Amino acid sequence: MKRPFAFPTLDLNQLSLTALGDRPSKVSRDALAKSFVPGQTFAQFWESLPDILAVKDLRSLVADIARSNREGKAVALGAGGHVIKTGLAPIVVDLMRDGIVNAVATNGSVCIHDVELAIVGKTSEDVDASLRDGSFGMTRETADFILDAIAGEGPSVGLGRALGNALLKRGAPFAGASILAQGAALDVPVTVHVAIGTDIIHMHPKADGAALGAATLFDFRRFTEVVAAVTDGGAYLNFGSAVILPEVFLKALSVARNLGYRNDFVTADFDFIRHYRTRTNVVVRPHLHGGRGYMFTGHHEIMMPLFAAGVRAAIEAHN
Repeated sequence: MKRPFAFPTLDLNQLSLTALGDRPSKVSRDALAKSFVPGQTFAQFWESLPDILAVKDLRSLVADIARSNREGKAVALGAGGHVIKTGLAPIVVDLMRDGIVNAVATNGSVCIHDVELAIVGKTSEDVDASLRDGSFGMTRETADFILDAIAGEGPSVGLGRALGNALLKRGAPFAGASILAQGAALDVPVTVHVAIGTDIIHMHPKADGAALGAATLFDFRRFTEVVAAVTDGGAYLNFGSAVILPEVFLKALSVARNLGYRNDFVTADFDFIRHYRTRTNVVVRPHLHGGRGYMFTGHHEIMMPLFAAGVRAAIEAHN
């Protein structure tokens, strides 16, 4: 029979203890939150947040965007359809109008929600209820407007600009809060990147694959020019697209770098949960040799207004 293992006897009185005052610590009282007092400004609220973890990163990103703005560097924003559905288009439009965001990239679902809000002031059907009888996605006006605009000048001006032009030409009553319409009015690139079969308009008989393909290819090539500008000390912000835009961004970045645009820049991803493609394609891979990527988890309807207000406060502080 084997003898029992001889474990050492430890004398805890011999432990080497440290002094609390000398020990390095990650949190100090200077970083603690302060209660917001009614009547204070947003800048005071911003400064009252705890300078820890996500707040610290958000302040750092805001400083990066404000610096890009002061130095005339390109800032591009990518948006998924949920950004529009949560009521944030007016904030994006204001950032475009004030020159804080210089280009916007979207996926196909943005077209649906942006156009419907612009022409009738409402969007987002009840999929659970309408899928049962096959009425989901069958709204005639939405499909006719979008598909006619794409078939018209989409291949020659791009999908985003074709829809923006069409909304302005129609005099859409709520075009002032439309990213597509205001992109056309302000001459800010708004590109749309679609995968055939992912959007409700692709179910309709008017859908023209050749026109859709040519229009979105035009936008992809325009977006490569946007990304080339971003790489020169600018920023790319991805809000709410988990698959399409992270993949499109990565390919556009490869084109830009192949053509010699290889300087450092900043990226950030904002979404409800952390996804593989956004973390890898937007936050990590672009910065393996320099620059910085940020990742924020939270509801768009909270995070985007907070981010936008923070950027405005930072820009104002330097004016």
